[in-house]
Amino acid sequence: MTNSKTGVLMMIGACTIWGFSPLYYKLLVHVPPLELLAHRTVWSFVVFAGLLAVQGRLGALRTALGTVRNAATLGLAALMISANWFLFIFSVQAGHVTQTSLGYYMFPLVSVLLGVLVMKERLARMQWVAVALAALGVAQLTWGLGAAPWISLILAVTFGLYGLIKRNLKTGAVVSVTGEVALLSGPALLYLGWLHGQGAGVFGSDAVTTALLVFSGLLTALPLVLFSGAAQKLSMATVGLMQYINPTLQFFCAVVIFGEALTLYHTLAFGLIWLALALYSGVSLTQERARRRRSMTSPAEAPL
Repeated sequence: MTNSKTGVLMMIGACTIWGFSPLYYKLLVHVPPLELLAHRTVWSFVVFAGLLAVQGRLGALRTALGTVRNAATLGLAALMISANWFLFIFSVQAGHVTQTSLGYYMFPLVSVLLGVLVMKERLARMQWVAVALAALGVAQLTWGLGAAPWISLILAVTFGLYGLIKRNLKTGAVVSVTGEVALLSGPALLYLGWLHGQGAGVFGSDAVTTALLVFSGLLTALPLVLFSGAAQKLSMATVGLMQYINPTLQFFCAVVIFGEALTLYHTLAFGLIWLALALYSGVSLTQERARRRRSMTSPAEAPL
């Protein structure tokens, strides 16, 4: 099997796990979101640290956390991803998976805006049109519902900021995420210890709940490992396009499996954002092909 085919399968696997993850969190609706987040953090650290230990790469984790600057950067990234995880868990349990789906559809375009505002990147005209269409979708949804889709917006912004913060880190994806959950595991363990001291913790209350809580570590780690492997084998444009599998499956879970209401305003918002993503992705693919053609043409072969 070629590298590209392996990469595609790995990317499909990662996005499928992420996309159907609301089914898992619905099974734990009796666990408060903050407690579930704490367990996810701790068990994720166990899995990631174990993986690095098997690979003989625990030294890379010490290096990643060895300087104040790196540790501060990972700490800030950890705050963003933990906020994102908490809101996602809360939204699934509260029956707002449609909004989480919308948020992850919006995330690529929020990342584009952050790139323009913070990194001073420049966009092509059609990319600006795509951003405007997405903004129009959010605006009409806000007007129609009488309130902004805060869950979608916060999910998109926190995930966008998370990517922006990690942009200049030299450490790999698995090492950096291990560092993040390592920083969060201390407070998480303290919270869980306090909770059980009050007699309120659910861990150990029954075998199924306990097993599901432990499984949260693998559910977090496996798709990230698959995604990291796919990113090394596929072009960035392909990775970007295939990431839409995740919110599409979340949308399927929300509407078909959970039976969440889909208003006309939601339909219009999704339509405008899908159109925006199609335009932006088309421009990105064209730009990447142009870069490839330029890189394949050496100065000596270039026409006079």
